[in-house]
Amino acid sequence: MKPEYKKKPIRSYVIRAGRMTEGQKKAFDQWWGQFGLSLFDGQIHPEQVFEREAPLVVEVGFGMGDSLFTMAKAEPDKNFIGIEVHPPGVGRLISLAGAEGLKNLRVYMADAIDVMSDCIPQGTVDRFQLFFPDPWHKKKHHKRRIVQTEFLAKVQGLLKPGGHFHMATDWQGYADVCFEQMLQAPGFINTVDEYCFASRPDYRPITKFEKRGERLGHGVWDIIFAKGA
Repeated sequence: MKPEYKKKPIRSYVIRAGRMTEGQKKAFDQWWGQFGLSLFDGQIHPEQVFEREAPLVVEVGFGMGDSLFTMAKAEPDKNFIGIEVHPPGVGRLISLAGAEGLKNLRVYMADAIDVMSDCIPQGTVDRFQLFFPDPWHKKKHHKRRIVQTEFLAKVQGLLKPGGHFHMATDWQGYADVCFEQMLQAPGFINTVDEYCFASRPDYRPITKFEKRGERLGHGVWDIIFAKGA
């Protein structure tokens, strides 16, 4: 399977040419019908997709899926939608979810902006997650950063009043830039003191990558803002 997306000039990612394992390939055959959603099916009704009403968590860029799988397993009272463009990560996540028998997880293998624009209804998301996005640290690549004015406006529209946007990054410079953008974004309120980063909530797992960074003295910055009423 290939990622779904529409044509547009600037993307916040590049499609990596990583090979899928046999297990990941088999996961698509076995589990995509249960967990997969298509961009081209248009707007969903979460209560129909999950066959129940429950708080909705949306995560963009879940990588290899370990963190999202852990959260969905730990919070069975919530529904989770993950969005990722890289097939190996999607294959791994649905393999884990299928083996565990998770009922509260669905996945798009598509461009996040397209899914946010066309598929997720306005005012339905309780928590929107963006963990360790590519910081595109070279100045000439800053236009590729996902946290831009248009992206934040889309997030704000998807959230319920009081819903949270939670971002985490291990690049301090990028954290500072994103924090300033959040302070200026209409309709958002910092969940902690106005000019403070948040502490890591218990629901966000510490990844192997993050643990390795901590041993090397690297920091992680959590940014959690709420949508105003």
